[in-house]
Amino acid sequence: MKSLPRQRLLLLASGVLVGLLALDRLVIGPGVAHWRARTTEIAALERTLAAGRGVIEGRDRTDAAWRRLREGALPSDPSLAEQRLLSALENGARAEGVELTGLRPRWRKASSGDASLLECRLDATGSFPALVRLLGALEKSPLALRVESIELTARDEGGQRLALALSVTGLRFAPLETRP
Repeated sequence: MKSLPRQRLLLLASGVLVGLLALDRLVIGPGVAHWRARTTEIAALERTLAAGRGVIEGRDRTDAAWRRLREGALPSDPSLAEQRLLSALENGARAEGVELTGLRPRWRKASSGDASLLECRLDATGSFPALVRLLGALEKSPLALRVESIELTARDEGGQRLALALSVTGLRFAPLETRP
């Protein structure tokens, strides 16, 4: 077998190298990048699918919580809603031995247009155990309430008598009325 002249051999080798380089740059490199991007996208879709399955599996809990919220919502009539929330706070304070020093309701818009919030600032004094029982009673209340803020201050030297400033919000499934 006759050997190719050295120049032709170098030319053939350089052609093969250029071909391999072109193959790497035009086919293999983009193919690997595409494969990696698809792998990342598949992983993200699998996470989304798992989250969706979690939502579906938790549907009964979500439905039950929504039902409790609807049942505990304040009445549509603003006067009845105020009466229900204020009497719940007054009765709860009385039952736990807490002295009310102030109760100020205020209506505000909810983030959705079909609901409104009745925010009530409650000022009270009592012992620490009595105030804790009051907070526990609010938490267990059938009303749809949310404690927005709590502030405790000592009223005496030994801290036996405390002042409570509490902001509680009640939910009502009716839009906030506009006043003329």
